[in-house]
Formats: sequence, structure tokens, C-alpha cells
Amino acid sequence: MLETRLDLGRIHAARDMIDPVFLGTPLYQCDALGRVLGCTVSVKLETANPVRSFKARGTELVASLLAERGENAVVCASAGNLGQALGWSGRRRGLDVTVVASRRAPAAKLDRIRALGAELELADGDFELARARAADIAGQRGIRLVEDSLDIETCEGAATIGLELAEASTFDSVLIALGGGAMATGVGHVLRTLAPGVEVICVQPLGAPAMTRSWHARHVVTTESADTIADGVAGRYPIPEVLDDLLAVADDAVLVRESSIIAGMRMLLEHAGLVVEPSAALGVAAVLEDPDRFAGRHVVTVICGGNVDLDAYQRWVHSGEGPSPG
Repeated sequence: MLETRLDLGRIHAARDMIDPVFLGTPLYQCDALGRVLGCTVSVKLETANPVRSFKARGTELVASLLAERGENAVVCASAGNLGQALGWSGRRRGLDVTVVASRRAPAAKLDRIRALGAELELADGDFELARARAADIAGQRGIRLVEDSLDIETCEGAATIGLELAEASTFDSVLIALGGGAMATGVGHVLRTLAPGVEVICVQPLGAPAMTRSWHARHVVTTESADTIADGVAGRYPIPEVLDDLLAVADDAVLVRESSIIAGMRMLLEHAGLVVEPSAALGVAAVLEDPDRFAGRHVVTVICGGNVDLDAYQRWVHSGEGPSPG
């Protein structure tokens, strides 16, 4: 296996630094969903925690290490979920947290960042512009910049999901939403090491394909825009170090249409009783678009986030309304 930046020993140790409320999230076989998808489906429910996403597994490590070093402030750019997680983890450890987000981010996510006590600055533009502004703030204030997926703590925190999967019953494939790559590289690294027979498949929207294109090209490919309802995975500039890790641990990376993402959200509601954000439906969308590939197999899909604007959710789920990828 190719080397990655991740270390299995550190990932095991991470469990002791992460608040147990974020660990041991439910993993269960959903027969109703499996019947309509034509395969055995288990869901790993990363929304069953106070910030409704997997991101706090990483921010718990970041905040703990900062507090141990006596640092008192931190800044990040966020599409919404990382900011909430860092706000939660930082507040518990006495850190002043600043989050830079795009004005285009879902209002529900922005409201929850504020509610958790973080200072929120809105950038005119997409996530990449927010990322640049966060770097400026870090330099001006002399504080830690948390860069999701580049900072190894965000990957190794997410990798604890992989430990829980590896300890569970056997399955054939795991479907992981792909954005910056923290969850995909973290979970992929653990499964490649502890359960090498499991196929690691990353899923990204057709309208925001930068990391998937980069994985197939084996070098960084950027895009001029990102047009998808799955705001949590809508980056345009893959991080080279993260791509190197992903190349070492992923078996495949696939793109799915917006209509399939919406159908996946609807199926998760109807057959699993789950209200999810679009990024969390990417795994189901992948099965919908290629059912023959998964027929007769046991797949796990990671339900990575449930922070969604309810008005938009109702439009998507009840009418199928959504943008066309550009």
C-alpha cells in the first residue's frame, strides 16, 4: 500500500481525545432501503450528535491540542458544518472561534454557527474565497488556521469512523461523500489497513467534480465553478497532499447527477426516516445510478450531515427542484 500522511496509532489515540458523544454513532442495516435499491444497505449515522455531522470528530482533536498548548483563538473557513463543529469544540475549551463562510451558505448552518458562540464573517463569493479570507485573518491576528482536510487532525478524527466500521460486521463496499477529502482519506486509510477487502468508493456531484477528476487524472484538476445543491462538498481547488492520500486509499471515485442526489434524499426520508443534507445522499445516489454494480452486495453509506435548510429541503424532496450542473 502507498504511504499516506495518516497514522493508525494516532487514529486509535484520537478516540481518547474526542468527546464520546461523537463516537459510536449508529450503524445498522436498513432493509427497507435495501429492497428499493436492490442490495443490502447499512447506514452509518453521523448525524446523531449535537452538531449533526461527522466534522466534530476532527475539531475535537484540533481544539484539544490547541488548549493543551495554551492557545486561545482559532479561525476556519467553512461551508457550514466545520464551523459548527469548531464552534462546539472550541467553546467547551475556552477558545475564541472565528468562522468565515460564504453568504451563499444555507441560512440554517449560519444561524447554528452563531448560536454556538463563534464569530461569523461572511464572504462575497464561494467557499474558496472564504478559505482565502480565513487565511488572511489567521495571518493578521497570529492565530491558528484550521484547514479542513489539509490539517491531519481533521482526517484522523474522521478516520475514527473507519475504526468503528472495521470492528462491525463484514460488508463489501463503503460509499463516502467526497469534498475536501478528510472523511474519504481517513476512513479509506483505516479500511485499507484493517479491512483491505472492503471497496472504498468516493462519491461527488457532477456539478462539483474537482477532486474526482483529480483522482482519475492522478494530479490536481481545478474547476472554474461549482454548481450543486450539495454545498458541503462544493470545492474547486483540491489540496495536493490530500489528493496523494486519496490516491493511496480509494478504489474508485464517481460522479452523480443532481436528480439522483434529490432522489437519494427522498429515499432516505421515505425508507429510513432520515432528513439529510444533500451531501449525505451521495452514496444512495451512486447506487441509483449504477444498480448493477451493487446488486447482491452489502454496501455501507455514511450519512455525513443533516444540517439542511428546511424550505429548500421541502422543495427538493417534494418537487424535485434543483439546479442543473454547469
